Amino acid sequence: MNKTIQLSLLSVALLSQLHANETVQLAPLSITSTAIATDELKSTDAVEVYTAKDIEKAHVQNIYEFLNQQTSVISMPSYGNPYSQLIDIHGYGTSNGNQNVVITVNGRKLNNIDNAPQLLSSISPASISKIEIIKSSGIVVGGDGANAAVINITTKQTNEKEVSFYMGNYGLVDGSFYVGHTDEKFSISASAEAQKSDGIRTINAAGAKDENKFSTGTFNLSYTPTDTLELRLGANFSKIDVIYASYLTKAQYDSNPKQQSTSFFPVTHQKLNTSSLNGGITYYISDALSLNVDTSHEYKDSDYIPSYGMYAYNYNTAKASIDYETKTMALSIGYDGFFGDRRQAGSKTTKNNNALFAMSQFYHGAHTFKAGYRIEKISYAYITSTQNLKDDELLHGAELGYNYTLDNKSSLFANYSHSYQAPVIDMFFATTYPPPTYIPTTGFNGFIDPMQANNYTIGYNNIQKDNKFKISAYYIDLKNEIYLHKPDYKNTNIDKSHKYGVDIYDKYLISQEVNIALNYNYVQAIIDEEKEGTDDYAGNELPGVSNHNIKATLNYLPNRYATLALTQVYRSEAYAADDFNNNFAQKQDAYNSTDISATYAKDNWEIFAKINNLFNQKNGLWIADDAIYPVNFTTTGFIGLKLKY
Repeated sequence: MNKTIQLSLLSVALLSQLHANETVQLAPLSITSTAIATDELKSTDAVEVYTAKDIEKAHVQNIYEFLNQQTSVISMPSYGNPYSQLIDIHGYGTSNGNQNVVITVNGRKLNNIDNAPQLLSSISPASISKIEIIKSSGIVVGGDGANAAVINITTKQTNEKEVSFYMGNYGLVDGSFYVGHTDEKFSISASAEAQKSDGIRTINAAGAKDENKFSTGTFNLSYTPTDTLELRLGANFSKIDVIYASYLTKAQYDSNPKQQSTSFFPVTHQKLNTSSLNGGITYYISDALSLNVDTSHEYKDSDYIPSYGMYAYNYNTAKASIDYETKTMALSIGYDGFFGDRRQAGSKTTKNNNALFAMSQFYHGAHTFKAGYRIEKISYAYITSTQNLKDDELLHGAELGYNYTLDNKSSLFANYSHSYQAPVIDMFFATTYPPPTYIPTTGFNGFIDPMQANNYTIGYNNIQKDNKFKISAYYIDLKNEIYLHKPDYKNTNIDKSHKYGVDIYDKYLISQEVNIALNYNYVQAIIDEEKEGTDDYAGNELPGVSNHNIKATLNYLPNRYATLALTQVYRSEAYAADDFNNNFAQKQDAYNSTDISATYAKDNWEIFAKINNLFNQKNGLWIADDAIYPVNFTTTGFIGLKLKY
């Protein structure tokens, strides 16, 4: 299969010799998912914007793969689970990084009230119009957890119609479609995707593999009966059935990362089902004034086999704002509510968020000023047949920003934000694994303090027709950063810590045939003060954080129909995820992956092929000494066909 894929790549590259006659130019991209629309050049924040065309060209199997290969986001399968991945931005670490990023799809939050990462597998890449990443900012509109970044995803509302199919080694098969229609009154779209894999790692003595499958679908409708009224309705479902193997020792990992785990729990089987329904309305009171209301309901259940009990979730959201915009100013004032509960084995745990916010932006010549404030009340409850425990937190968020546009190609910006993270409900529980059965026993540990952070960022943008360059530097001062103290399995707070770093992005059109895109991120995450039991972590680095993160893509367009892309991803070594003392014998190895893809597109059809990890490099997620989860540890590839109408 690997030879077949490699031959396909070569044949696609040689298909046509006609040079492109379409001029490729770069321009500032609009940022539309925030409360106040702007563009990259005038933004007071460090932002990354990726379009449907960027995602299409990357030929990724899911959004995690796109984020990990093309953006500053770090993504790693959650303890081996490829459909539920850990993400990190700005050095919050692989363990808790996802809790410090707010992710939305068409305004609906994907964040969970427990430790479960945001389920980005539920979004088909074919359905996405744009991904916007606002770094070290976004607390006023994004709310609880918007410390490292806010990632806003919007789906397509176009007249496009496409169907895609691909297959690869290890029994990989995938099919997806998108259908859309827009006119003066209606905009309607539907998309779906189904994928299966026979698996790569061995999970038992009989030689069974870690097979997995998932399916997802979305539907969106908007109706504008008059010029002043828009009605919205959307629905989404996802079904995931995944088997993933446990960790290996260092010797096993070095010998054969595909082999069966010999840990006490060598394999996990999860079945996850989600469904959501959302609706909204926009009423234009005048040319400058509008009212926006959106609400959603989500239900999901997660079952681990053999079962330790099914988790059932109910999430309800409500968001309303009055927006005012003129040529000199923009103002958004609103309410944001998120109400979640989890039920399991006779207990119910809830986390409810109620917030008021105001965001403003002022324009004066080359100057743009931003100011915003959010007040949020978070209420917890833990209810069993014998307990009814409650706790409340009142938290404040703020943003200040300034952009000075030097000319129509370059700008300087600076911003400050005070952000926070109210603990997810899993932080209140302590889990132990008593011998001889080692079956998890969970007890209520008590409420812990929320984390608060002061974020400072300065940056420079330069966007020309053949080069887009961005650089920003940040410093984050944190209080009560949340972590798990593994010796006693107790979630608690780091008294004081700080992070700082530099983000660099550059896309350069060397010629009409060759261009290169580079994302480089440098970060330091330091613990300033923290004592827990006999441990003193002062001066140590936060584990699980790589200091250097590099992603580079070289694109070659030999003719108007064909594209070849070579991508290199590198992350430097780090301390293992549990190594808060910075003294484990084993460190997280550096991550390396070289990927190559080829596309031949003509008229309404396209042939594509891709090889991931071309040089068969081993990668893993280190939790502790001799506790390594293999990640992207072998060469995989696929070839496919796309039709557009």
